[in-house]
Amino acid sequence: MVSVKTGSQANATTEKLSLVGQKSVRMIAALCLSLMICIGFFATANAQETKVLGARLGVYPDYTRFVIDLDHDVEFSYFLLPDPYRVIIDMPEIEWSAPPGKVTSGGGLISGLRYGLFKPGTFRVVLDVAEPALVSKIFTLPASEGKPHRLVVDLSPAKRDAFMTASRESMEAYSARSRNDTSATEQSADVAVESGRGGSEKPLIAIDAGHGGVDPGAIGVGGVYEKDLTLAAAREVEKVLTDSGRYRVLLTRDKDVFLKLRQRTEIARKNGADLFISLHADSIGNSKHRGASVYTLSENASDKEAAALASKENKADVIAGIDLSEENSLVQSILIDLAQRETMNLSATLAANMVSELGKSIELQRRTHRFAGFAVLKAPDIPSALFEMGYLSNPTDAKLLQSPAHRRKVAEAVLRAIDIYFEKHKF
Repeated sequence: MVSVKTGSQANATTEKLSLVGQKSVRMIAALCLSLMICIGFFATANAQETKVLGARLGVYPDYTRFVIDLDHDVEFSYFLLPDPYRVIIDMPEIEWSAPPGKVTSGGGLISGLRYGLFKPGTFRVVLDVAEPALVSKIFTLPASEGKPHRLVVDLSPAKRDAFMTASRESMEAYSARSRNDTSATEQSADVAVESGRGGSEKPLIAIDAGHGGVDPGAIGVGGVYEKDLTLAAAREVEKVLTDSGRYRVLLTRDKDVFLKLRQRTEIARKNGADLFISLHADSIGNSKHRGASVYTLSENASDKEAAALASKENKADVIAGIDLSEENSLVQSILIDLAQRETMNLSATLAANMVSELGKSIELQRRTHRFAGFAVLKAPDIPSALFEMGYLSNPTDAKLLQSPAHRRKVAEAVLRAIDIYFEKHKF
């Protein structure tokens, strides 16, 4: 028998169902909100970079142990490179703000340590090895008994043939992983930053902070790193140029990340830069030698010092773990065509302006405008200059380059030089 509800009964039932539905909706909404909060919490926790708490070496009769203390567990991969012998360890982005202690000067089989952001998402540790050595063990240990998470690497001495075999096998595995990554140029787009209002009606100036990430560049008086000073100077130049309202600025990197030499010019060309200025600070054996200089491109260096400096800078990619010097030498071997000669002439004009304006504010070397085959000056269609801001081996230069007031002087001189350039060569 089918029961038929009256109108009032049906309405009452509908109201009950409506209340039940409203309660259900509220319960579901509350559940979703709780779930979203949890997801947000875990996402925030996961987004926090793992921190390095310290690093240390243990030297034993048969092996050398390298340990990194961490506040979280990390995934890792490694490979070996010869000539010079190196062990390369890659991890997700981590924060290494703790001092490495005595590890950087090496011990046992390890002759030195370098580390830094290799590319967005990848932090690289480079162990320089004094002689052929194999990774006999590499593993992580969880935090326990008051000890933090640890990444442990044991190195044992080996014959060169055994090292070369292990290197080849590890590099094949690395190459297989790399094929699944995006291209180097696409990765570098994450660290290039453009600032300044206005579109193409304003010139775009590419400012390149030399070195970065696993490549510290020159290490100066007091342990100051070139890569840190060039980035600070680049940011100041960016501010002064954009504040003028006359220019847009492209920083090839705005964080401590490694960029290959060719990537730097590719970033500038891809974004249509009108000028390219690369910032550096050298270090030499003579601590009394100081002063700034400006370099432009020449296939024949203007003197032996310029040639040696260019050779050192062009081989900087070796430091990051993968030897790219052959690629750069191929670029150097290409004859400069007529279009590039015009670019070289414009580069010389820019350099002359920089020398003139910088000389009003800071100490310069006697032969201030020099010529060398720097890889970062090889863009065939962008007038380019490399600015050596001083010598970190000189206490006075090293102190000045760490001074915000000095960097402001430098940036203002660069602005005046660029203004003069565009007065002569209308944009």
